[in-house]
Amino acid sequence: MPDPIVIAKQLTKNYGSLQAVKGIDFNIYPGQCFGILGPNGAGKTTTVAMLYCFLPLTGGKLEVLGMDAKSQQRQIKQRLGIVPQDNNLDQELTVLENLVIYASYFEIKKKDAEKKALELLSFFNIMEKKDVDVEFLSGGMKRRLALARGLINTPDMLILDEPTTGLDPEARHMIWQHLRLLKQQGLTIVLTTHYLDEASHLCDHLFIIDQGEIIERGSPLTLVERHIGKYVLEVELPEEKQELVLTELAAEIYGHQLLGSTLFLYMRDENQALINRLQEYPFISYQLQRPANLEDVFLKLTGKGLLGHE
Repeated sequence: MPDPIVIAKQLTKNYGSLQAVKGIDFNIYPGQCFGILGPNGAGKTTTVAMLYCFLPLTGGKLEVLGMDAKSQQRQIKQRLGIVPQDNNLDQELTVLENLVIYASYFEIKKKDAEKKALELLSFFNIMEKKDVDVEFLSGGMKRRLALARGLINTPDMLILDEPTTGLDPEARHMIWQHLRLLKQQGLTIVLTTHYLDEASHLCDHLFIIDQGEIIERGSPLTLVERHIGKYVLEVELPEEKQELVLTELAAEIYGHQLLGSTLFLYMRDENQALINRLQEYPFISYQLQRPANLEDVFLKLTGKGLLGHE
């Protein structure tokens, strides 16, 4: 395995008496799409803000691209591409002007910047909008432009903070296609998200952070198999009947989780006999068998659903 390009040891960030990131350790390797998964307020954005030297560390050690994040912030920033959670594009400038002017912050010559900008606009399928003011773009086009801007300096690592929040499903899937192509080209991507399907589609490795602490890590498939199995049965039934059902089915399930009146039963494999048996309970109003996913992992680990999941 190649050497990591990010090394974090006991990484900590405090805001006064509030400890937003609580001494976490992780490595990021070249060519990975590395995910940081968690609900709003879990510490995702704070973690990546330290990665791209927007926030200073309170404690611990952080090396990015072989450089110290405490003393070499300027050098690190030159080699990163950043796409923040909120679009901060210049609304009164055209699409092309946004890219060319942003390139000047990296001391890229105008001729070279224009060439690179046109290549990126073509890659993200927004070339026909190059002379349109940003304020007239759709939300999906603005996010693609923000991605293009994050790549204008040909970065060694692209950091995306909630890249598809607020987009409709079609726009989200288009962004995913572009990110997969970038990963195939060898670009290292760091992605924060609270969309579990996004993490499943894109990430090679991820950690789940909750209340500033890493509670689990691994590939999406590994985490699902480790904690859930292959299938989940969702069952709606009165709360006073849940203990009865769990007691009678204990030997046939891998685990379970309760969320309100919904009982989630975890199974290693499909079990038609179990499904048939559940149909015999007159108080069960609904049941659904489906493949297990990261939402189930998060629910099991934290006891709550993940905000923003679609």
